[in-house]
Amino acid sequence: MLQKLGFLPGFNKQVSELGAEGQWSDGDNVRFRYGTPEKIGGWQQLGADKLTGAGRALHHWDDNAGIKYAAIGTNRILYVYSGGIFYDIHPIRTTLTGCTFTSTSSEKTVTITSSGATGLNDGDIVLFDAVSGVTAVGSTYTDASFEDKKFMVASVPTATTFTITMDDTEAGTPLSASGSASVLCYYAVGPSKQLGGYGWGTGTWSGTSPGPATTTLASSINDTVTDIPLTDSSAFPTSGEIRIGSEDISFAANDLGTNTLSGGAREVNGTTKASHTAGDTVTNITDYVAWGDPSSADYTIDPGLWVLDNYGTKLIALIYNGSCFEWDATGSTSTRATRIANTPTASRGVLVSTPDRHLVFFGTETTIGSGGTQDDMFIRWSNQESIDASDSYTVTATNTAGTQRLAAGSVIMGAKRGRDAIYVWTDTALFLMRFVGQPFTFSFEQAGTNCGLLGKNACVEVDGTSYWMSENGFFMYDGQLKSMPCLVEDFVYDGLNSTPKDLVNCGLNNLFGEIQWFYCSTGSDVVDRVVTYSYVESKMHKRPIWTTGTLDRTAWADSSVFDKPHACNYDASDHASFDVTGNTDGTTKYYEQETGTDQVDSGGVITAIVSNILSGDFDITQKRSAQGSVIGMPDLRGDGEYIMKIRRFIPDFISQTGDTQISLITKNFPNESTTTTSFTITSASDKVDTRVRARSIALKVANTSSAQDWKLGTFRLDIQPDGRRG
Repeated sequence: MLQKLGFLPGFNKQVSELGAEGQWSDGDNVRFRYGTPEKIGGWQQLGADKLTGAGRALHHWDDNAGIKYAAIGTNRILYVYSGGIFYDIHPIRTTLTGCTFTSTSSEKTVTITSSGATGLNDGDIVLFDAVSGVTAVGSTYTDASFEDKKFMVASVPTATTFTITMDDTEAGTPLSASGSASVLCYYAVGPSKQLGGYGWGTGTWSGTSPGPATTTLASSINDTVTDIPLTDSSAFPTSGEIRIGSEDISFAANDLGTNTLSGGAREVNGTTKASHTAGDTVTNITDYVAWGDPSSADYTIDPGLWVLDNYGTKLIALIYNGSCFEWDATGSTSTRATRIANTPTASRGVLVSTPDRHLVFFGTETTIGSGGTQDDMFIRWSNQESIDASDSYTVTATNTAGTQRLAAGSVIMGAKRGRDAIYVWTDTALFLMRFVGQPFTFSFEQAGTNCGLLGKNACVEVDGTSYWMSENGFFMYDGQLKSMPCLVEDFVYDGLNSTPKDLVNCGLNNLFGEIQWFYCSTGSDVVDRVVTYSYVESKMHKRPIWTTGTLDRTAWADSSVFDKPHACNYDASDHASFDVTGNTDGTTKYYEQETGTDQVDSGGVITAIVSNILSGDFDITQKRSAQGSVIGMPDLRGDGEYIMKIRRFIPDFISQTGDTQISLITKNFPNESTTTTSFTITSASDKVDTRVRARSIALKVANTSSAQDWKLGTFRLDIQPDGRRG
């Protein structure tokens, strides 16, 4: 007898496959609309280029002429996308002048020497300008090899030198302190990953040096002496370790009268001894943490993040725990972002309060310009309509500037502008920040406890309700704090890498009424999973509707400015960015989502988006009369008493493009291995004859190739009992 198959919308991963009878238990790249599963939309690359580093922030806005812009902040460079082109608007920290070039025969490494300290670190970005005198040497490299080109710093041997890696090896006359150039040094943003717990990732290469003291060598030393003459040893401990160049040296005594460290050993911590020149930088690394050794400090190193907003036509861009910059869209795209005068130099977050137009900093300095006074719970806002004047942040009785320190929690994790308030999350609580006018400007109300934000981008606001991911579940606030029932919660939290919390990012897709959290799974330090809550479907069906998948997006922006949502996809293994030579930090592609059926990259390269959905196990029983006789038809809401035999099924799709694969996954007992029988369904398929026999069966719907799309209808199975023994 033919029977319809009916399943509740959403995934239920809180129970076993058998316990999920009449429900869907798993899937990938699917969503629910009007209670029915369908494949999600495809995505197409915007622009022909791959960006340098990991895209961590994305913001859309338009100018007074209606020109649309997208700001994309990677952990290396701040870009603006407009009209299909990417523009580098990253701010310049400093410009080094009179720099020279040195190369080595048969090598790709070039050393740049500056007349003063560079302040650079490995991975920083530099841009060469006004290059001259290189071509005349006869080297493989010419002035044009460097002019107006960006490079990633490969190493920093000394305070006045750094190295870069060229595309080609030196096959001509090597450069020797040759030529002259200006070097524009980009503001550093941070690493692409958030690591912690051990030496790698918790500080400098192979170790940490909390608050290191530095000085210089008073005179040159060879590779054997153990008496190390310093210019000033007063800031160094009585014993410990120092680093000169790439060599680590231990010492057992510090003579403050002669400024000499002595009694130690050379080439410690696995480094190689070398000669060093007077003036070389000497750094105290007494608190060194060796490779793989547990760190004494329980912390993670912050990843390179941006916080983006707009103040009218101006882009506001904050480097996480750093300075704040502005870029005016009404100017030329060739201009760079510049630091906003008189603003704090260290803040965890920033946003523009609307409609009152205050610039608000979170987790910021109590004394502006003094990074050492950064207070993770301190909030500071500007005077109304004034963000860069000398008195914009000076609190007086005649302006609206102000400050506030929150009480619940230890750090402000994030903030989001809402319909009638600014939501401010600490690691333990939620606060509402409301504009009330003078004399207080803003009021603060604690709206919840034990509901802190997991990561700074793990929150969103839509239609007056905020949603966020916490350490202990998902929450929403719509005037009342509510814990959100989640039928995939254990799957998400048991499979969550809890270290890179700040890489968790939340995106709104209002085209389909969805909220998505992208996160790193266990064992992964890059985003590789997503959990999605359908707030529209959940309200419609009066039950929480969640799905999970492998869509990996490191930043997301909804379709409020552009017609479709946009997102960033980071590939840590692909270093071929369009604008930086020597990049070793991966690349980002910028996509328009919900377009077509496949992934379409630059040049029209198509990759199939494989989607699938799997039901829980269903079985049958037979209804009986009061006398025990079998009556009626088999009941799919059974208890598995009978083996079932499926003779045929009739597929039904609301819409179908290309072929779809239907699989019947069978087993007789819960812990038994499964058998999968698959069928290819075309749009012309009317029925499929089968010879499937089992105690329990699960249905799987999937597509496996490009140009395929589907929306499931109501399937019917022709089933009958086939005895009690399997």
